[in-house]
Amino acid sequence: MKPLLLSHYTATSCLGHGLEPFAAALRGGRGALKPCRFETVELDTAIGEVIDVDAERLPARLAIFDCRNNRLAQLALRQDGFDAAVRTAIARVGRGRFGLFLGTSTSGILETEIAYRHRDPLSGRLPAAFNYAGSHNTFSVAAFVRALLEIDGPAVVVSTACSSSAKVFASAARMIDAGVIDAALVGGVDSLCLTTLYGFHSLQLTSTRPCRPFAADRDGISIGEGAAFALLEKPAPGARGVALLGVGESSDAYHLSSPHPDGLGASAAMSAALQSAGLNASDLDYLNLHGTATPSNDRAEARAVLDTLGANIPCSSTKGATGHTLGAAGALEAVACALALTEGFLPGGINTSVADAALGLKYLTSSQSRRPATAMSNSFGFGGTNCSLVLGSYA
Repeated sequence: MKPLLLSHYTATSCLGHGLEPFAAALRGGRGALKPCRFETVELDTAIGEVIDVDAERLPARLAIFDCRNNRLAQLALRQDGFDAAVRTAIARVGRGRFGLFLGTSTSGILETEIAYRHRDPLSGRLPAAFNYAGSHNTFSVAAFVRALLEIDGPAVVVSTACSSSAKVFASAARMIDAGVIDAALVGGVDSLCLTTLYGFHSLQLTSTRPCRPFAADRDGISIGEGAAFALLEKPAPGARGVALLGVGESSDAYHLSSPHPDGLGASAAMSAALQSAGLNASDLDYLNLHGTATPSNDRAEARAVLDTLGANIPCSSTKGATGHTLGAAGALEAVACALALTEGFLPGGINTSVADAALGLKYLTSSQSRRPATAMSNSFGFGGTNCSLVLGSYA
């Protein structure tokens, strides 16, 4: 594929609002996972909760979209001058030539959970004030952002579990390559809810401690929330920065919630991403692993990495810092790679003091001062929906 510039990007997570706290935490090896005190949840687990989401207020004209997910989206869009950069790009290419591609898994399901507590005791009818289309509906976040930023071009939401906001990069790249649009806002938003927390707990996938990806003693995930966005466009003459060099997608459909034990789908996605970027495995300087910290997932991903990229690529999972942000993870970790490329460091795997030697990877347990020229980010979702992105310095 032809490189596409990430001309602006931003990320908000439990590490803080915007790029500065995100980069400082990753470089300094600091996480922000804390014991769960969210809403009415009573679980012995650690989570990554974004501060001040409930204090966010949507414009009155967009009150129909009010939910935690859309409040988190608005909070994140205001960081690092990102919303202003989007408006400038729209003015440059035209409102109809600017696309919107967002990923989410649970959208505003928390609003439905709250509404069910207040349903009519006789009829079971949900409260009249509850608006499914504006909040819970998967497209809600795109409809909200489209209205907020006055975007008239194509708008798409991808919901493929934990690969959602990685796959939006591929969707946008195809639309730009086809000549349908000239630039796009891509990213992902996922917010905490009871369904996710209790659901992963029921699958016996959550840890009672902050998660430890690829550690010898790893025992489960920590759920987080977050939002990350990038402005994707064709490079102008003389442009410099971070570019999307390649994308790879696959669907192994091995199991509803478990990856193929040999990592076949993951391997296929990584291979396709390298081919798309016109690179060999030896050309990669860093790999951001999907790294959920469950024993089976990390083992399968390690097998795929060894088979596809070899044992010498420096790698880590940033989920020890942010938790697993589910549908937002792909975009959040793409931004982590962009920061590594621009600020000259390789993130270490926070909370992992001793990497599992049996997995055979060159796993970084602390950050390194080294400027990579290329980086790959893996995002793998339930049902075998896999996506790998290759980012690189562009000049």
